[in-house]
Amino acid sequence: MTTGGGFAEDDAGADGWDDIPGDTALTIRIPEADPLVRAGFPAHVTVLYPFLHESRIDAPLDRELRALLAGHDAFTLTFAEFGRYPGVLYLDPWPREPVEALTKDLTLRWPEVVPYRGIFGAGLEPHLTVANSEGPETQAAAYDELEAELAPSLPLVCRVEAVELIVWDGAGWRGRAAYRLGGPDR
Repeated sequence: MTTGGGFAEDDAGADGWDDIPGDTALTIRIPEADPLVRAGFPAHVTVLYPFLHESRIDAPLDRELRALLAGHDAFTLTFAEFGRYPGVLYLDPWPREPVEALTKDLTLRWPEVVPYRGIFGAGLEPHLTVANSEGPETQAAAYDELEAELAPSLPLVCRVEAVELIVWDGAGWRGRAAYRLGGPDR
């Protein structure tokens, strides 16, 4: 995935999901982590995937989304520890609460939007994928080695001032809009 050009994914499902053209997602780009990511797309934390189909995002909805996100303060995330899901090595953001609050408000406003299409129940905890799809026979050793290689680069401290709307066009994720978070200077 990439915004302003494309979150590069060469084929549908390259990230483990069956993306449908017109799918959208709301993400937080973490460019400071790009050198650490081996997953084939820029570093990001997903706020909500999938969001509404692109065809539903008209000017009134865009304004409503902009207002909802502006109601949240900008915040800082620290990435100091690795975590693992089956097949996935990730960085654990701290604190998680600002990302979780964004997801909660979005799903309260648009209850038809189910994080990760319901595959993981209520959704996954916020995370920044570093690598995925390592085979089960080699995953532990490969991820142990990757953690050892990347650990000296941690912690990363990143300021989050916007949430980006990206769209799957059938060939890659493309940036559509960035929504600034609010704060004391709103």
